[in-house]
Amino acid sequence: MASDFSQIAYEEHDEIRVIRFNRPEVMNCIGATTHVELVEAWDRFRTDDGAKVAILTGTGDRAFCAGGDLKDPPLSLDPAEIAAHCRGERPGALGPSRWTDIYKPIIAAVNGVAYAGGLEWACFADIRIAEAHASFGVTCRRWNIGLADGGTQRLPRIIGMGRAMELILTGRVIDAHEAERIGLVNRVVPEGQSLVAAMEMARFICTLPQPAMRSDKEAAVRGFGLPLAEGLRVEAECFFSSISEPETLEGLRQFNQRDHPDRRSDQKARTSGIVRR
Repeated sequence: MASDFSQIAYEEHDEIRVIRFNRPEVMNCIGATTHVELVEAWDRFRTDDGAKVAILTGTGDRAFCAGGDLKDPPLSLDPAEIAAHCRGERPGALGPSRWTDIYKPIIAAVNGVAYAGGLEWACFADIRIAEAHASFGVTCRRWNIGLADGGTQRLPRIIGMGRAMELILTGRVIDAHEAERIGLVNRVVPEGQSLVAAMEMARFICTLPQPAMRSDKEAAVRGFGLPLAEGLRVEAECFFSSISEPETLEGLRQFNQRDHPDRRSDQKARTSGIVRR
């Protein structure tokens, strides 16, 4: 089922939600209306108990997202608005990019260029699947426009400070295969196949028990960059928030009774690459 948004699409596929930049005529740039619709869409996803995984992609075969629409900028330079952003009271410049508390899995299906704010939105995801013709870059460097949607913070966390600084300072554009080599992209697939691959992964994730997965994501997000002792404290807090869930008792039963395809030699394992003895 698709939504009635005008500049994005919000599609429901069973327990999967596809959030799609839907302005192919302008390389899926984010304007003022797009910003508002992205905030609504991501709030809908995070509060919907029936939604387990989100996939972020773009319409067409040219662009995932080419960043902010410089002809229709969503960001106001009113002093009061600037002060509110600097106090952390706004969700982001191009949609809710500053939200860090969506602990459900997010996959980016990068189907073309991911430039400037589009690169930042790719970094918003947990997993990035890119088509072979995709490319990535801080192209706003040319126009003296800085990164305001997580690029200076998420990109170094994903690929390391040295590689991130090269991309940030030079604005150099890299292709999908280099992005995979440096760890920005998890997988490269043929043109036209990123959403197919993302849906396949999302469907598998939906088959898994959700509470521990979400608490593990929360621990990873909240603990990243903290001193080890504090990160381990966060991990313990998250672990004990999910260990008593009914899904844990069912998981223990499946393990002990070998009542799961990953534990049964007479069935095909669900988990790719698992070794059974």
